[in-house]
Amino acid sequence: MLDRDTRHTLELPAAQGESDESWLTSYLDVLTLLITLFVLLLALAPPGGQEAQESTRLSGAGTGDPLMGPHGAGLMPRQNGVQPAMAALDIPGVSVSQGREGVTLRIDDSLLFPSGEAVLTAQGQDVVESLIDALATFDGQISVEGHTDNIPIATPRFPSNWELSAGRAIAVMRHLERQGVAISRMRAVGYADTQPMESNATPAGRAANRRVELLLRQQPEGENN
Repeated sequence: MLDRDTRHTLELPAAQGESDESWLTSYLDVLTLLITLFVLLLALAPPGGQEAQESTRLSGAGTGDPLMGPHGAGLMPRQNGVQPAMAALDIPGVSVSQGREGVTLRIDDSLLFPSGEAVLTAQGQDVVESLIDALATFDGQISVEGHTDNIPIATPRFPSNWELSAGRAIAVMRHLERQGVAISRMRAVGYADTQPMESNATPAGRAANRRVELLLRQQPEGENN
């Protein structure tokens, strides 16, 4: 029979082994918690990963996002309402066109001035005033541009078509100012016969080239008047 000291010696490794295995239980608990956390994270992630998120972001325009342009190109430009207002104009002798620089209102010269003059007729004043309501929907810059045909002019007031075209542009600009359009938003430019629309070889072509145009440019964001 083993004495008490011998039994103590034989039982010690077993007791010590049981004590060493206690850390394993804590380790398994922590490992289980980590696995559970990863499973939850995977469950919450959108299907398809980053590519799916990018595709969703780029398709914002198709889901009614008002800030995204076609194909997620970025912010849509600010709408000033000028095109619908101008498109609704129905004034004989006044045409509206959209160009790279902005919206152009083209007025036949015969509606505005007597031949060789730069003083608005009563009819010309009415035509200019008929544009005021539409111009009120626009908050950008207005370039008033005078154009002539290539027939030379030489009078004390207008030595050439440059002075005539500039004088007519100024006359229209001043009348717009009297109707309440801020002069700081406008400029007057004379082009003489340098920008013809039609050939000056025919009377009809020369008549088309004699005109005043209002070029409406939307002011860039952040730029002061």
